[in-house]
Amino acid sequence: MLISHRKRLFSLYRIAAKYRLDTHLADVPELAPLARLIAKHPAAIGKKHNPLGVKLALEEMGTLFLKLGQLLSTRADLLPPDIIAQLSLLQDKVAPFDVVIAKARIEDKAVGLGRPLGELFARFDDVPLAAASIAQVHTAALHDGREVVVKVVRPDIREPILADFELLREMAAWVSVRVEAARAVHLVDLVEDYRQVMLGELDLTLEAANATKMRDNFAGSRMIYVPKVYEATKGVMVSERIFGVPISKTDVFDALNYDRARLAEVGLTIFFTQVFRDNFFHADMHPGNIFVETLPDGKAVAEPRYLGLDCAIMGALSKDDQLTVARLLLSVMNGNYDMLVEIIAQAGWIPPSADKHALVKDMARTVSPMVSKPIDELDFAGILFEVLGIARRHRMSIPPQLMLLLKTLVHVEGLGRELYPQLDIWALAKPILTAWVKDQLDPVKNLGEIKDKLPEILLSTTELPKLFAQGAQSLAALGARQDDELRELQALRADLLNQRRHDWIAAAGFLACIAIGLTVPIWWLGVIFHVLGLGFVVWRVLQ
Repeated sequence: MLISHRKRLFSLYRIAAKYRLDTHLADVPELAPLARLIAKHPAAIGKKHNPLGVKLALEEMGTLFLKLGQLLSTRADLLPPDIIAQLSLLQDKVAPFDVVIAKARIEDKAVGLGRPLGELFARFDDVPLAAASIAQVHTAALHDGREVVVKVVRPDIREPILADFELLREMAAWVSVRVEAARAVHLVDLVEDYRQVMLGELDLTLEAANATKMRDNFAGSRMIYVPKVYEATKGVMVSERIFGVPISKTDVFDALNYDRARLAEVGLTIFFTQVFRDNFFHADMHPGNIFVETLPDGKAVAEPRYLGLDCAIMGALSKDDQLTVARLLLSVMNGNYDMLVEIIAQAGWIPPSADKHALVKDMARTVSPMVSKPIDELDFAGILFEVLGIARRHRMSIPPQLMLLLKTLVHVEGLGRELYPQLDIWALAKPILTAWVKDQLDPVKNLGEIKDKLPEILLSTTELPKLFAQGAQSLAALGARQDDELRELQALRADLLNQRRHDWIAAAGFLACIAIGLTVPIWWLGVIFHVLGLGFVVWRVLQ
């Protein structure tokens, strides 16, 4: 490991001790050894328990660790309530940077809008509406009276992110060599994929394009509304201001008389619609990004919609992976674990030598609780870790492109647990998935797609003569090369036969001379024949 990486590890160690993370982790059995190590650092000496130590430590550690905290903030089943409360503050309560810097970045021609603030806005509010790990948001008004939000990327965060990912990649490689489960989930590839995703978050033009696409996908929908983007550069984005309540504020929903069961059902319907109908899903669904609509004064809306915010991280699957995931989920819902394993085998996720019967038994034992219990009794994370254990034992290879979907499922399950614990996910998902699979396998639809692509197919046939000519030329060239190689082989065979003939002559001459030398009565004449025999050997060696 590079010296700079070692320094970074020691820096993380020091920050953990500075905020006495050991006092927060001691009650988590799996993390108890780490807690004891942190407590031994000199920076921990003399410092007491800090009620916000986890939040403050992750903020000081940097963007990558803030993102990790956001992911864990939805996992109340994994961590104690006091830690979850702190991690929840990371969703939109990260320490903001100076508004003077924000204004300068907005006016900067290189990263911002390149125009004076007064020319851009009739009003710009200095106090941030929200501050997160990548950017912070200010409210403002355009000169025509439209209320907007202005998102500004944090300054000087690219290099620290790159450095942390280099460290993370080395750690992933180290773990992958030693832990088969890490190899099964392609941990190194996963780190690299997430690196690209996070670097994409630093370019707000990509987020603007994602938001526009998602807005078009749900145009006119009563389930979700995506605000319109007015202008975007790499470092600044201006979009329509909307009003709502974070999905985690269940007490507010109760006060507004919102039907939480319906909200949970609509939320899951949106998720499955994104994954299967659109193949374009929001992959950063922590509570800080998922809001439910209210009026500007905070009062209830008659038919509240979800609000699609922060479209920086979006996921997509190949058509094959889409169909595989849908069929896998249907197999689980139907309790058909033979079919589940057969689908996994068809996808190439297990080696041909795998014991399918044993895999069926393991899957049935582990996965069946997912459809037999309500979400409030379901240990989704525990089941996930068991599935990874099965993957390790059966040398199953989980494609990296599915891991972003898996991360999103972790978020969705956590949000569903908070919003309406009794929700029957599978009863809701089954008709959606069944209809989608039938649609994908509909022969009439497939023929229609072929018909739509027929002009393109016919145009491609104009290349056939050229391809045939190239093929004929390749065959002719191959034939010529084969003729040359045949002649070379024949010449080599002739050389070998000639060498073999010479070898026989030399051997016969040597034996004849030795035999004569042994039989002649005159000693000196025998010596001469022995010398002649050695001469035959020397002559052959020198050929």
